Amino acid sequence: MMKKLFILLLLVLPILGCSGSSTPSPSSTSTSVPASETSVSPTPIPATVTSTQVPATSTSASTSASAFPDPSAYTWQQITSGLVRPVDLQDDGSGRLFILEKSGRIRILENGQLLPTPFLDIDDRVNDDSNEMGLLGLAFHPDYSQNGYFYVNYTGRGGDTFISRFQASGNSADPNSESILLNVEQPFPNHNGGVLVFGPDGYLYAGLGDGGAQGDPFGNAQNTGVLLGKILRIDVDSAQPYAIPPDNPFGNEILHYGLRNPWRISFDRLTGDLYIGDVGQGTWEEIDFVAAGSRGGLNFGWDFYEGSHEYDPQGVAGEYVFPIAEYSHAEGGCSVTGGYVYRGSMPEWNGIYLYGDYCTGYVWGLFNVDGAWPNKLLFEANVRITSFGQDQAGEIYMLSDTGEVYKLIRK
Repeated sequence: MMKKLFILLLLVLPILGCSGSSTPSPSSTSTSVPASETSVSPTPIPATVTSTQVPATSTSASTSASAFPDPSAYTWQQITSGLVRPVDLQDDGSGRLFILEKSGRIRILENGQLLPTPFLDIDDRVNDDSNEMGLLGLAFHPDYSQNGYFYVNYTGRGGDTFISRFQASGNSADPNSESILLNVEQPFPNHNGGVLVFGPDGYLYAGLGDGGAQGDPFGNAQNTGVLLGKILRIDVDSAQPYAIPPDNPFGNEILHYGLRNPWRISFDRLTGDLYIGDVGQGTWEEIDFVAAGSRGGLNFGWDFYEGSHEYDPQGVAGEYVFPIAEYSHAEGGCSVTGGYVYRGSMPEWNGIYLYGDYCTGYVWGLFNVDGAWPNKLLFEANVRITSFGQDQAGEIYMLSDTGEVYKLIRK
C-alpha cells in the first residue's frame, strides 16, 4: 500500500462552523530554549510491535464511581449564551469562569452574568481564517492570584502557533503585556491542537496537532525533533522564556508523541492522571490515558495507527500506547472532544471521565476498574460540542459552537 495515502474527502473539523438554526436543549440517554524547530531524522523504530503498558491507576488516593449513574436523572443546564464560537472554559480559582471566543477574546462569567467587557481582546493578532485556527487555549499560572500571569495558545500571523504569557489585574488583562514563549510553524491550516494546562508538577503542558493535511504527510507525529503531533511540557518559572524540565525524554519540549490532533487534554485533579482526546483521520476517534508517575516518551501511534487500528502498514513496527476508549465514525461521530474527570458535589459521578463528539453531540463516560475501562453513551446533547470545562469545585461544563455554555446538574 502506498505510504501516506491521501483521502479525498476532508474529515469534518473539530470546530467546524454550523448553521444558525436554534439549538435544542441537551437530553440524556440511558443507553530557556529557542522557539524554532530543527529538522532531524525520525526516531528509529524497533523491529517488533508491542503495546506499552502504562500503570492502570496512579499511586495517588482515588475515589471513583463503581457504576454509571442513571443519566435520565441529570441534565445539562444552560448557564449562559450569546458567545461567539466558544472553544475553552477555565477557572482562575476566584469563582469566575473565563471563556475563550475563537476570534480572539476572553470573556468572564461572574455570578451567572456574562460581563460585557472582554477580559482580553487580541483580535488584532489572532488569525481565525480557517475552522481550526484562532484563540484556542488558556491556562492560569498556579500562582495567578499573586503574579497575574496566564497563558494562551493562538494561531497568529502566517497561520503559525503562538504560545504566549499575558498579565492581568482584576477583570482586565493588558494586551500589551504579551511575552511570546513559543512560535511553532504550521504547514497547513488544520490540526493546530491548542490546549494548555498546568500539570500537578507545576509545568505547563501544551497539545499540538501534526500540522494538518491528510495522513501526516511530513511524518511530524513520529519525529521527536519536531514539536508537531506532541504533548509538550515546559518550565515557565525557572528561566525566561522557559526551561526544559530535566526529565523530558528527548532533551527538548516534547513529553509524548504520536498524536494527530489532541483536542483537549486534562488532568484528574485527584489522581494526577492525564487524559487525551485525539481526533482521528477518517474512521476512529480515541481517548488516551497516562497514569500519574508514568515515564515520558510514550508513543500513541499516529500515523502508523489510527486509534488501535493499523493506518500505515509500512511503519507498524514500534512500541505504542493504545487508547483506553475509541469509537468509529460509523457509530455516529466525526471528531472527539476531550473532557474532564468529574470531581464535584455529586459523588455518584466522581471518577467518571466525560467526553463527547463535536458532530453528534454524544457524551460518553468512562472510568477505571482495576485496569478495565467501562465506557457508556450517557447523553445526546444535540449541540456541536467544542469543549468541556471544569470549575474550582470540580463541576463539569460543556460548550456549544453556537455560543451556549451548559453545566451538568441533577434534575
